[in-house]
Amino acid sequence: MIRNRGVGSRIFDGANYLSLFLVALVTFIPFYYVIVASLSPIKQVLTESIILWPEKFTFTSYHMILTTPSFVRALFFTIFITVVGTAINMLFTSTLGYSLSKKRFRARRTILMLIVFSMMFSGGLIPTYLVVKQLGMINSFWALMLPGAISAFNLIVLKNFFASIPEALEDSARIDGCSNFGIFLRIALPLSLPALASFTLFYAVGNWNQFFAAIMYMNNSRYWTLQVVLRQLVIIGDSTGYGQVIDDASKTAFPETLKYAAIVVATLPILMVYPFLQKYFVKGVLMGSVKE
Repeated sequence: MIRNRGVGSRIFDGANYLSLFLVALVTFIPFYYVIVASLSPIKQVLTESIILWPEKFTFTSYHMILTTPSFVRALFFTIFITVVGTAINMLFTSTLGYSLSKKRFRARRTILMLIVFSMMFSGGLIPTYLVVKQLGMINSFWALMLPGAISAFNLIVLKNFFASIPEALEDSARIDGCSNFGIFLRIALPLSLPALASFTLFYAVGNWNQFFAAIMYMNNSRYWTLQVVLRQLVIIGDSTGYGQVIDDASKTAFPETLKYAAIVVATLPILMVYPFLQKYFVKGVLMGSVKE
């Protein structure tokens, strides 16, 4: 039976909706301005007369950005890091999480203690750099993927998700002659799709936003990620080879519009992934966060 909602409950819900709308508006307006400014003529940007819509659309800034070898190289390098790095993240996290979810695995408690310990204490910046250097991964894309291949938090949540799968399903599969690896592929992974989709997005966003690790481990600008190049273009401007790009672009586009276009190009690809995986967020994370 549906109970009638009181006036106080309706007012509370209305206040929540209004607050969320205002927060969404404050979040959306800056990004909308960046998009409009990147498509606006030079004069409109210089006079700061942009309100809601460009006086005239121009794609000069995007043309300059997407024909700049350094920017395009960083874009494809970041896409490669995101795709391959996320695959490595999910491979290691899912296999280890599934192993730790089995009580018959004798070393599970010891490994879990080490994982929890790593959440509270880290090796530090210098020791981590020395390890990466000794492994010969400086100026290598492996330095951006292997050191952070497993997130301790994601691993624990995914492990709890695997533990919630009824053992009767696995017993039935074993009776039918299925191996442990077959059970993992045909039963555990399909049933854990919400959690896998959620953590895939988390890892993908982290890999796409690689910045500090790229600065630390990449001494050659040819291996810079998109976020590093974006910083050089937006903040420093002309100190690492992008000055010529801006000088050339200034003949046809104001440098500010180049910065806006670069921000849009660096943001849209990963932003477009969210709508496809959003429905898995609440179910995937909450189910694995409750320990039975």
